[in-house]
Amino acid sequence: MNTAALSNALFKDGRVCGACFQIECVDDPQWCKPGQPPLLVTATDLCPPNPFQPSDNGGWCNPPREHFDIAMPVFDHLAEFKAGIIPVQYRRVPCRKRGGIRFTMNGNQWFYEVIVSNVGGAGDIVGVQVKVDKSRLRWTSLDHDWGATWKTGFPLQGKTLSFRVKSSDGRYMTSMHVVPSNWQFGQTFEGRNFKSGGRRRRNFKSGGRRRKGVGQL
Repeated sequence: MNTAALSNALFKDGRVCGACFQIECVDDPQWCKPGQPPLLVTATDLCPPNPFQPSDNGGWCNPPREHFDIAMPVFDHLAEFKAGIIPVQYRRVPCRKRGGIRFTMNGNQWFYEVIVSNVGGAGDIVGVQVKVDKSRLRWTSLDHDWGATWKTGFPLQGKTLSFRVKSSDGRYMTSMHVVPSNWQFGQTFEGRNFKSGGRRRRNFKSGGRRRKGVGQL
């Protein structure tokens, strides 16, 4: 999987974590490699701003710039390595993932964190709920912490857990009894996943208008 750190204009305080983008080098014949197909990258981290550098000389992730900080293999596919900074064209696309949504259990006995990753379809999620087996409570919403991490103070240890995930395109995916009662902190469990197709909302830019940004090694 190709990953990228995005400026906050794109990452939106971690709410776009997991989304997929198609990017290609454009408008720079000196550095863009001709004939190279676009590449798919997954947003996994924030490219932090640098207030001590101007936005056009070092502060590439300063607001309101739309910037992708990409790894060397991705950059080298799109453009000559020594370019360093290139103009890119990008668009949101559906995420195609192998396997199911992954739930990583973190935290301690006082609070619990669940990292939700490998999400197909829209890629980014807007809500996570948990259901404790044999509990009178049906579904309890988790609070968004940052990126792919969701948290709760509701006691989960020693319980069989089911999760319901809501993606940014409005779809739900439920994984019943995905976490067994003997789970341990640090373990990851795999549930069901969204398909890459399905209902799309108007504001989900899958296959839609391409926008210009900046790519950096």
